[in-house]
Amino acid sequence: MMKPVDEQLELIRRGTEQIEPADGLRKKLEKSQKTGKPLRVKYGIDPTGIDVHLGHTVPLRKLRQFQELGHRAVLIIGDYTALIGDPSGRDETRARLTPEQVEANAEDYLRQIGRIIDLEKAEVRKNGEWFGRFTFLDTMALAGRITVQRLLERDDFSKRFKAQPESVPIYLHECLYPLMQGHDSVEIQADIELGGSEQLFNLMMGRRLQEAEGQEPQVCLTMPILRGLDGVRKMGKSLGNYIGVGMSADEQFAKTMSLPDEPMKEWFTLLTDRSAPEIKSLIDPGQMHPMEAKKILGQNIVRFYHGDAAATAAAENWVNQHSKGLDPQQMPEVVIPAAGGTIGLLDLLVKLKFCSSKNEARNRVTEGAVSIGPERTKVTDPKASIPLEDGMVVRLGAKKIARIRLA
Repeated sequence: MMKPVDEQLELIRRGTEQIEPADGLRKKLEKSQKTGKPLRVKYGIDPTGIDVHLGHTVPLRKLRQFQELGHRAVLIIGDYTALIGDPSGRDETRARLTPEQVEANAEDYLRQIGRIIDLEKAEVRKNGEWFGRFTFLDTMALAGRITVQRLLERDDFSKRFKAQPESVPIYLHECLYPLMQGHDSVEIQADIELGGSEQLFNLMMGRRLQEAEGQEPQVCLTMPILRGLDGVRKMGKSLGNYIGVGMSADEQFAKTMSLPDEPMKEWFTLLTDRSAPEIKSLIDPGQMHPMEAKKILGQNIVRFYHGDAAATAAAENWVNQHSKGLDPQQMPEVVIPAAGGTIGLLDLLVKLKFCSSKNEARNRVTEGAVSIGPERTKVTDPKASIPLEDGMVVRLGAKKIARIRLA
């Protein structure tokens, strides 16, 4: 049985930036309650890469919330839109992918997304189902649904149009992207569509196209853009400020602990199920030290992807390594040939992938960043030869650590 409308509204609005139209969500929920028919809640993702990170999970967690409230999650895998590339929030065109790359990425995306939403209860569609059947006349008919003036209302297109055309061109195929995303809503008859704040133009396009087809237009829900580990810029792999859904428990926890204090409220709100009063007390320095609050945040994130035991162990490992100066219980193991019995220190650091070159390794050694064995013996001579021992632990700074296994 579905929760009362007011209770659903309270849950859905948490972490939501904008709802268009403002009263539309209540009307949709009331109709669903009256008819007993679950709402069709759409979220589309283009498989343009292989790493799903926490920034991607903000709308996915909201989609999961709709599932838990008894509604139908409709996940659109944009195998056709990925071939164009979404210009939303961008000031330049994106490199084109091949169909083979998109298909491979889609399989990996689904595997990772399955850790966030219940794929067995979701409707998963590829928009190649309908765009693959489009004729040129179909495309022209779709293009006739919008004017160039309306397209130029988009912030990214507007900026590029006002700049020097030679340096930041707007290609015609990019202009079709909002129409394609909007047409997806027509095909699956979406009641609600989710997206990031930069997606509002595309989401509203879905409403326009649904009305043109005689459908009841969808309600658009946008979520804030999650800031990355630097606390400033949007989380992204290219910026190196991300936490991947597929990362290990220890890595997810350690990276969370590197987050500045200021974005913690945002992360608690968008990445956990904690209530507003709980979050307020957690981030209040008068009630809890920011370091302790961050440990709770890290455990919440790890628990969602790896379970209770892994979250507890990851927190203990981090404390042992960073507060008590102990080695983590789990660490990478690297196999090294035992022939010769010794290895040059610089060669060892490169083989362990602690350093990309001997020059880099030499600099780190002379800085005093390398320690070896249970006694944490520092080695500062770049010319040193290291006796190889099975199980020996090598450390570079506070973050790079590995155990040697002899072949």
